[in-house]
Amino acid sequence: SGTIKARFSFGSKIISNLKMAATEPITEPVRVRFAPSPTGSLHVGGARTALYNWLLARQTNGKFIIRVEDTDEARSTKESEQSILNDLKWLGMNWDEGPEIDGPYGPYRQSERKEIYQKYANQLLNEGKAYRCFCTEEELEAKRQQAEEEGRPPQYDGTW
Repeated sequence: SGTIKARFSFGSKIISNLKMAATEPITEPVRVRFAPSPTGSLHVGGARTALYNWLLARQTNGKFIIRVEDTDEARSTKESEQSILNDLKWLGMNWDEGPEIDGPYGPYRQSERKEIYQKYANQLLNEGKAYRCFCTEEELEAKRQQAEEEGRPPQYDGTW
């Protein structure tokens, strides 16, 4: 069935809004997310990221969301997920939506969201905003290397 590739364009309005967001205080409630990968224990860098997001959510009366990035089926374990959630609880970082606390934007494990992503991938295909790619990894790597050698950014050439 091929891998789905999509193209997106970002207008100057979005870029302008991003610049503005970096310089103006946040006054509206925000939704922020921490997305741990349950392939081991929570490490200090992950705890720091979770803390920054949790603090921002609390400062703005917003929402702190946990969405578990469990798509690495070979290394992800339920035990690691539970360990990370327990560590966040121990650190006092309670979440508003996520595993154990349902909300309007669930499910909160990436592996459980495949149907949602498939729906939108099909919509992009139907609207001509995405295309199926049947290239092998080797073919794509050769195209990347050729683009690099020619001093241009890698870009799919529509071969397949």
